[in-house]
Amino acid sequence: MREWRPPEAADVLVSELLGSFGDNELAPECLDGAQPCLKAGGVSIPCSYTSFLAPLSSSKLYNEVRGCRERDRHPEAQFETPYVVRLHNFHQLAPPQPCFTFRHPKPDPCEDNSRSRVLSFPVGVTTALHGFAGYFETTLYGDVTLSIRPETHSPGMFSWFPIFFPLKHPVSVRAGQTVVLCFWRRAAPQKVWYEWAVTEPHCSALHNPAGRSYTIGL
Repeated sequence: MREWRPPEAADVLVSELLGSFGDNELAPECLDGAQPCLKAGGVSIPCSYTSFLAPLSSSKLYNEVRGCRERDRHPEAQFETPYVVRLHNFHQLAPPQPCFTFRHPKPDPCEDNSRSRVLSFPVGVTTALHGFAGYFETTLYGDVTLSIRPETHSPGMFSWFPIFFPLKHPVSVRAGQTVVLCFWRRAAPQKVWYEWAVTEPHCSALHNPAGRSYTIGL
């Protein structure tokens, strides 16, 4: 779809390229490549989508990830890979916050799809932070939306489960402290990947630097 050029441009482009984190199935790159197939002023469905992140505590998830070690990979690769999971036996420590937003047709064709955000989450309980839950919301057209974010979850919609970004080592958090997360979406010509690190209340390792454990290939 990124290379094909139709004999006539379309008025409407309909696609289903959204993953549990919105952009994690490369909708931005695919739809950017297909944008020449759409007439000026044409409509893309979906027209926008936003990812969300929330801190969570779940010893069950942490232990399951720890048991996913594979040969011939980085020794801690399982902690640098996101997992699509149906969350249960977990405690979300703060409401989700918006992370990345993409719009189609792309307003600026030269805009890079790399992104970075710093998110701060006030925590009201003393616990261990094991990672972050990812969700998304999308506007299909006009006021027609879909969402897997818990606060706005579309009724009866089970097509997507949340995504989980684990931490290599649990971070101790006390009630009243703030969790600060630095999160990156890196885009290269042949692949896309995420990197993440906690900087408060304690610094974690940088997870998945340069996509050493996890990438999405174009």
